[in-house]
Amino acid sequence: MKLQNSNILITGGASGIGKIMGRMALEKGAKCFIIWDINEAGIEATKAEFKKYGRVEGYIVNVADPQIVSEAYKKTVAECGEIDILINCAGVIASNKTFDEITPEVIFKTMNINAIAPMLVAGAMLPDMLKRNRGCVCNIASAGGMLSNPKMSVYSASKWAAIGWSDSVRIELQEKKSNVYFTTVAPYYINTGMFDGVKSRIIPILKPEYVAKRVLRGIEREKTFCGIPFGFHFIRFWQFLLPTRIFDFFFGKVIGIYHAMDHFTGRKNA
Repeated sequence: MKLQNSNILITGGASGIGKIMGRMALEKGAKCFIIWDINEAGIEATKAEFKKYGRVEGYIVNVADPQIVSEAYKKTVAECGEIDILINCAGVIASNKTFDEITPEVIFKTMNINAIAPMLVAGAMLPDMLKRNRGCVCNIASAGGMLSNPKMSVYSASKWAAIGWSDSVRIELQEKKSNVYFTTVAPYYINTGMFDGVKSRIIPILKPEYVAKRVLRGIEREKTFCGIPFGFHFIRFWQFLLPTRIFDFFFGKVIGIYHAMDHFTGRKNA
């Protein structure tokens, strides 16, 4: 799907890769970059910074609240026009505690933002896309949604849910023979501040610009799934092929993924 002349709505678009993708989309000729975020200062700063690239609109939206999402969608369409491309990018990770130390509040917050919110936002917009028989929903999940990792159990659970939901809807659309499509993205750790303190022994932590380019390219090429880096497409193959102990030894001890969260701090001002 072409980015040119499209209205692109990005949740969490006031920072991180959401913000970068918005800028890149405008550079490619997008009609409007629409931000849904809870960070009012970030929205205003992004609008001021990006106005030289094209039209930018922003709305303060708690994407985990169904009523707010519904009202925000109506207002957005009335002011900006129909949404051609939705990128569900808003996400949260609260800590690197083991599950026995996690509070119910953290569980609900993580699942609401990472798993339920994308469903609510897509659910608000999908019926109109289906009526037009055109549109794209891109869901930014995580490699943590395919590869279990200690000290991020709830985050992994939320991303497993996001991937399962996103790919299920992809199949539903395929069986409807609809021109609307879902793209699921599962990146490794990205250097945006969200995962500050993470140490990756062998696999490089991803640069935000690189991930943003890969995601937009996946949308343009109507990819169904984007693992970043590409080798992450084969995680499930290795899980199938290797006994659990060998898989854990290789990915956990040799590559060091199971200890990547040991020194996690996250954004200081989160």
